[in-house]
Amino acid sequence: MNGWGAVRNDSGWWPSRRRMREAVPAVLAPLVACSVALAGLTVWTATGAAGGPPQIAVANGRVFLPYGNSTDTAAFFDVTNIGRGEDRLTKVTSPSPSVERLMLSRHESSGRGADAMRMTASAAVPAGGTLAMSPFDVSVMMRVTSEWEAGEIVPFVLHFRHSPPVEVVAVVVRPGS
Repeated sequence: MNGWGAVRNDSGWWPSRRRMREAVPAVLAPLVACSVALAGLTVWTATGAAGGPPQIAVANGRVFLPYGNSTDTAAFFDVTNIGRGEDRLTKVTSPSPSVERLMLSRHESSGRGADAMRMTASAAVPAGGTLAMSPFDVSVMMRVTSEWEAGEIVPFVLHFRHSPPVEVVAVVVRPGS
């Protein structure tokens, strides 16, 4: 035996019995901890507590007819998530050549009559819930490059953090209708 606790024999170096006894607890502790963690995660997932993927459906698309000489307007959608995992609406685009500069915005009330619209990077779509876009909450601000009439159909694509993009249409409506 040398000073390192190893024994030399004909087939090479081997740890001594004392070193083997000391190594067993050091190996078993992480092995048991990993096994317990894996069992807990398996039960958590099997019972549905780990959640599930979001499942997005979009309906009730409408876009306001621009008022007067303005070319700015807003679109609104009801984004429903029937899945068990939260998702986020991150961007809205349109293949229509008459729509440009789309951005998500959020209405903010100061409580003193001076309301404002602030651009936002995303909007939450809760698991089992609906993001009901409106002029008083989240909307899609945009610029229109041609004249629209009430009743026209405008295509949009809603992009999400976890879900695939959803193609949807919105009907042009007069504000307040």
